[in-house]
Amino acid sequence: MKLSEGVEWGLHCVCLLAELPAGATLPTKALAEYHGLSETYLSKHLQALTNERILESVPGPKGGYRLTRSAEEITLLEVVEAIDGHEPLFRCTEIRQQGPLALPCEQYRLPCAVHVAMAQADKAWRNTLRMQSIADVVKKYAGNAEPQQRQRLEQWISKRVRHSSPKR
Repeated sequence: MKLSEGVEWGLHCVCLLAELPAGATLPTKALAEYHGLSETYLSKHLQALTNERILESVPGPKGGYRLTRSAEEITLLEVVEAIDGHEPLFRCTEIRQQGPLALPCEQYRLPCAVHVAMAQADKAWRNTLRMQSIADVVKKYAGNAEPQQRQRLEQWISKRVRHSSPKR
């Protein structure tokens, strides 16, 4: 299984936005700078997160991105699916019904055992991500970060944050 790099980018950006004060935003340029990413490519992923209503894009000189709801209400699965889609990671093409020993289609009454096993794994993986919020990740980071690193983050944010009108 391999997720796109956009998933990593999206998760990190959402976690960074969770650190902002209420009503504040960060522009794409600042999010790209903080993570050392291409602003052009990052903006595509931020748009996907906006389309799924995880982020809100605030226009204007004081605009940027912010979360649409609290970090406690946003799951890791939502971010993953916003970037990489909702499709299962495994697609069964029923190859057991091909080749020289294949039986007529009507002989295959039970689902493919490989498909069933992979569907169970996909469900377990998604349930694990569904049970973890962005706030959980931010809390773990804050608990593990050196005080100096937290201070540097707060200073960095304070220099780039934009204060716009509060969320409606």
